[in-house]
Amino acid sequence: MPSPLAPTLRRGLLAAAMGMAVAIPAHAELGAVEIIAPAGPGGGYDQLARALQATLDQSGLASNVQVMNVPGAGGTIGLSQFINSPASGTKMLVAGLGLIGAIEVNDAPVTLEQVTPLARLTGEYQPLVVGASSPIKSLDDLKAMYEADPGSVSWGGFALGSPDHLISAMTVKAFGGDVKDMNYIVAGAGGEMLAQVLGGHITVATGGLNEFAGLIATGELRALAVSAPEPLPGIDIPTFKELGYDVELVNWRGVMAKQDVSPEALAELDGAVSQLVASEEWKKLAAERGWVDMHLSSAEFASFLATEEARIHGILVELGLAQ
Repeated sequence: MPSPLAPTLRRGLLAAAMGMAVAIPAHAELGAVEIIAPAGPGGGYDQLARALQATLDQSGLASNVQVMNVPGAGGTIGLSQFINSPASGTKMLVAGLGLIGAIEVNDAPVTLEQVTPLARLTGEYQPLVVGASSPIKSLDDLKAMYEADPGSVSWGGFALGSPDHLISAMTVKAFGGDVKDMNYIVAGAGGEMLAQVLGGHITVATGGLNEFAGLIATGELRALAVSAPEPLPGIDIPTFKELGYDVELVNWRGVMAKQDVSPEALAELDGAVSQLVASEEWKKLAAERGWVDMHLSSAEFASFLATEEARIHGILVELGLAQ
């Protein structure tokens, strides 16, 4: 499914023009807010939704903030529910890199053209991990096992087309293997996936660094490599590139507004989110969770998506996950 770049770009230009025309309130107060996290509890989308909920409440930017988890099909079920929900009230959808892939891989009947980019917020790098009892001690060990028998290595992560799937496939390609031989297991997110890798039911897994940090620190998980472009301060995990493998990916996440949001309401939302990411509460929380600040305003986010959708589509085609 080709990426609809022209409408996204037009949306970005419209948002930019709207931003110049509508003044952002000095202090936005949004009232009641509903945030849809298009995944189950514990994963990256849920964590961001809960962080938004806490910070919006603490900062006084909103009141009565509710989070609704709508898992399934890599986030596209939550996207569909958000698109088709009544327009009344203030609503946000947590979205990210994985949602672009999920729309294509699942040939979803809904697209990001049916929502309005509100803000890109964070980015997170991903480690490749094994259980402490695994015989795999390094990325080279994993490569040797894969080369000996590709089917013997199971790769665990979130849905097909997700950042987890992309990193796993990119690793296989960096090993010189064929992604069609990869034994990828959709193992969910958070505790659901961790139980399988800790129990040895999955050979190797990936997900957000924050999801694994505690178990890496206690030694229950062993991190083989992390997908950052360069070493992360305070993180004793080698990058893929340091180890000689061309794998790099950041899982960005942000929020969307309804498609029919008015220019005035979008400006208010955009202003509130800008105030939120500048708050001490948000900065502290983001630092605690190891999130990289990647904030873009509504207009900037729309322009970013114009190129990001094309980039991900190209990767999916190369990896045999889309046409």
